[in-house]
Amino acid sequence: MNYISLNPGEIVQTVSQLRSRIDDRFPDSGLANVCRQLLHISQQAEQKTEWIDRPIRWMRALVWLGCGTFLAMCLVSIYLVIPPLAQEIIGTSTIDEASAELEVLVPNIEAELNVLILLGGAIFFLLTLEGRFKRIRALAAIHELRSLAHIIDMHQLTKDPERLFIARQSMNTQASPELGMSQFELRRYLDYCSEMLALTGKIAALYVQRFDDSVALSSANEVEALTTGLSRKIWQKILILHTYDNESPQSSTQASPDKTG
Repeated sequence: MNYISLNPGEIVQTVSQLRSRIDDRFPDSGLANVCRQLLHISQQAEQKTEWIDRPIRWMRALVWLGCGTFLAMCLVSIYLVIPPLAQEIIGTSTIDEASAELEVLVPNIEAELNVLILLGGAIFFLLTLEGRFKRIRALAAIHELRSLAHIIDMHQLTKDPERLFIARQSMNTQASPELGMSQFELRRYLDYCSEMLALTGKIAALYVQRFDDSVALSSANEVEALTTGLSRKIWQKILILHTYDNESPQSSTQASPDKTG
């Protein structure tokens, strides 16, 4: 087992197990549907990361062909312009003639240097083409995960522990959302949201695990920071539930065997 890198297959298996747990506890719920989408994204991530890790051979062949063509054009241009003018300067008999030929040679050298700079920029563009092509695909996938993290947060947004206690005191309004959950079920629901956010961050990390690109790495770190911040809010709600543990001893005893489910 390799414990120094993320295993895409293990992440897919973990998401699949989490989906089964949510289906068992909250069948046909919105959170279960979101977890199914997360499972689909994780399966796609496994394929996409394999694609990102592999070299794009046809693109590399075209890049090297283009670089070779540019270098050949540069060498031919230098060979056709500089040597004839240099020979003319050497063949001049007077200083005035040499000066006149030199005045012609200097602008040509400057023009060749400008061409070299432009060719260097073109070669750099071609050499970084594969990385930028992969970056576009990685950023699109990471952006999808960022959107999914906000969707998960929307599902737990109205799951406020205080509403559970207010409902018991008949202080809700007509517009107040209905929880329809016991205190134990609400705790499990929030736990599932926190786990989904953590897995979302790990899937984002897969895309930059072997892809050394600063832009993609920054985007993945943003998703990780986002999911960590959202998960922190969820754990604050879970702490409130632990503080106001109003379940009866009998229901607590019945729920305790399933706390890890």
